[in-house]
Amino acid sequence: MLRRKQQFRAQVHQWRDAFLFAFSLWLTHALWAPWHPVFFNTHEIQPFSEFAWLFLVIIPGAPLALEAVRFYQRPMHANRRDTYYMLAQGCFLATLALIVVIFLFKMQLARIVIGLYGWVSFFVMMISEEVSRGIYRSRYGKARIQRRFILVGTPSDIQQLNKDLNWAELEGVEILAEMDLHQGGVKRLVQELHEKAPNGVVLAGKHTYFGEIEAAIQACELEGVEVWLLADFFQPQISQTNLDELQGRPVLVFRSAPADSWPRLVKSAMDTVCAGIALVVLSPVLVSVAIAIKRTSKGPVLFRQARCGLNGQPFMMYKFRSMVTDAEQRKDELAKFNEMDGPVFKITDDPRITPIGKWLRKFSVDELPQLYNVLKGDMSIVGPRPLPVDEVRRFDDVAHRRRLSVKPGLTCLWQIQGRSNVTNFKEWVRLDLEYIDNWSLWLDLKIIFMTVPVVLRGSGAK
Repeated sequence: MLRRKQQFRAQVHQWRDAFLFAFSLWLTHALWAPWHPVFFNTHEIQPFSEFAWLFLVIIPGAPLALEAVRFYQRPMHANRRDTYYMLAQGCFLATLALIVVIFLFKMQLARIVIGLYGWVSFFVMMISEEVSRGIYRSRYGKARIQRRFILVGTPSDIQQLNKDLNWAELEGVEILAEMDLHQGGVKRLVQELHEKAPNGVVLAGKHTYFGEIEAAIQACELEGVEVWLLADFFQPQISQTNLDELQGRPVLVFRSAPADSWPRLVKSAMDTVCAGIALVVLSPVLVSVAIAIKRTSKGPVLFRQARCGLNGQPFMMYKFRSMVTDAEQRKDELAKFNEMDGPVFKITDDPRITPIGKWLRKFSVDELPQLYNVLKGDMSIVGPRPLPVDEVRRFDDVAHRRRLSVKPGLTCLWQIQGRSNVTNFKEWVRLDLEYIDNWSLWLDLKIIFMTVPVVLRGSGAK
């Protein structure tokens, strides 16, 4: 894992642990409060509100205690013995620091609370670590952290790179293929990108001609795929360049999509929380629509189709079925009525749409099952709309694939600025790339708020 990504992950864990240590102090006090008069035959323990200001000490201090025992430098899959040993040391240091603060300020916090705090914080942190361990080892967790790469360079470069780097120790990194840039050139690299849908390319350019390296970087730029260049030769035209580190070796990262950051983490959390809440709140609507579809037309309630997700990785997208069951078979006979140029197929008053399907499409109700795709992590609330795999394969301009450099979404700029009134596929792509190049949390919120009236009016839907 790149040093920058490791640092970002450590910062996330530090904030989580800080609040867990603070919660542990409150929990210890709350658990002991009912028993204090019983054991000491005295008046009730002082309310916790008198000690709440200790959070100002614990929140910054607890991560420092764990940092002192190198808790955040351990591998993601460190064994339990080492993890809990470091955790016990950190909890001891945090408790010791709390005792010093209480002594200096002559606070009347019950001594038994202070003594129990170390144990409670240890068990709370232990539970947190077990939950994190379970998530990381689950299929969901592996899919979230797994990064797939293609090694590109001359055979000697790749051999030396494999010798210098221990890929097995890089958490979440999978090498899909190794490719000699001299054999097949950029054309073969693009083919490999399409077939294997990697998250990035590691380019070892020591013995590769500068022109070939530059062409490979530009090809990956157009595809929206990250490049880890083990050199410092070129200035890209689109990507932002970041200097990072891979096991002590300097790496230039050319990235034409938003990088991992706190706003991206907030976006991911919002996707999961909002999708989960929406599925619960809208469950009566979902059930009602499912019954209506089943009673008004033959066939399944849900329409399933393989769509291209992040970096072109296929996933199964779900929608309420709004067409007849043989809609895909009739697509060829209606091709001459296609109103979109390029690979996308759209026509007004599509004869394959069922009567209830017209209403579902008009108000975008057919898209609601995609909230499950958002919850799974295949999609986001806001992002370029996912296209069928066969339509992506027919892209006539490789630059259009850069829209695959972020997760597809339920809504996007195309939905609110053009929606189905846009008949030029290049204009559709332009709006998607405008979103990618100018992404921010505020832009996502703006798109969400602007989507609501568009959907309620049913304007532009087909």
